Amino acid sequence: MKNVGIVGMPNAGKSTIFNILTGQSVPMESYPFCTVDPNTGFLVVEDERVVELAGMEGSKKVVHPFIEVVDIAGLVKGASKGEGLGNRFLDNISKVDLIVHVVRCFFKETVSHPMGSIDPVRDAEIVDIELIMKDLETIEKRMEKREKVARAGDEKAREEMETLARLKKHLSEGNKARTFERRNDFEEEIIRSLFLLTDKPVVYVLNVDERCKENLWKPLEERAKREGNILLKVNAGVEYDLLGMPKEEAEEFRKVYGIEEDFRKIFFESVLKGLNLIRFLTATEKEARSWVVEDGITAYEAAGIIHSDIQKGFIKAEVIQFSELKKIGSMKKARELGVLEIHGKDYLIKEGDVVHFLFHS
Repeated sequence: MKNVGIVGMPNAGKSTIFNILTGQSVPMESYPFCTVDPNTGFLVVEDERVVELAGMEGSKKVVHPFIEVVDIAGLVKGASKGEGLGNRFLDNISKVDLIVHVVRCFFKETVSHPMGSIDPVRDAEIVDIELIMKDLETIEKRMEKREKVARAGDEKAREEMETLARLKKHLSEGNKARTFERRNDFEEEIIRSLFLLTDKPVVYVLNVDERCKENLWKPLEERAKREGNILLKVNAGVEYDLLGMPKEEAEEFRKVYGIEEDFRKIFFESVLKGLNLIRFLTATEKEARSWVVEDGITAYEAAGIIHSDIQKGFIKAEVIQFSELKKIGSMKKARELGVLEIHGKDYLIKEGDVVHFLFHS
């Protein structure tokens, strides 16, 4: 299961975003390091297709797609040197698949700002610099280990040292590992083995209010685009108030505030894009389910995610796109019409596939 970690400076609204995404209620007091130990929850987003599929197939239970969300303590300048919660914070980031970087652009006077003023670009850079500093430390440690081997004439070690030197220079200039140009698979393998913090995909969440003007957030959006990352804007205070409202009332409230779509859904789709994930559907009499998997997964691998017995006894996979199945009405009718595609182990699962696995029990 994939997970995302919420990071940012103290009092940026990280715990509020966590509560919005997971439906939980963790402390949101207005002082630094309110969150010390990471809070963990799950973002479950309704996939309307699986509800319809359950109706077609008579499934008793519906399971919507979900990801794990971790709320990590606020980061301050000097964290890479032990300031604030220092290495504890950075270690928590190393364990997540995607970084959710919450940046403050709201002007609530009762909530202090550690830097004394609102400046989204500056705040984002403070966090990024601490991550870069930690990555530089990681690279230097690897170079120390490989230097002797390289000097002894090991060709692979020499190539690795050359790559590490280029990477170190790239980060020393204030760039992230994510924007480092990999010249070949060997370099890609080296960089992946380092598990660098700045090589992780990022979704910037700009926590705004009506006083956050375009000139404050636009440079951050442009920065995100250059990195190949995503920026979302949300009024976390408003979204949090919507949590306890009935669905119809919440929709009316969004119209009043000009909010076009549920933030949770927009966020979920952004995470799928950032982590290169897709969803496929399955349905039995017991349950209909939407599964979140990596794009490029084979039918055999997908079978193993559902159950090891299905993978072990894999015979074939019956596949149809949900949009087509919806027109037909059920898997049984699709089978009778002969429109189900029959695939073996190497079939690559696609977004929106409805898959029925046949296997030896």
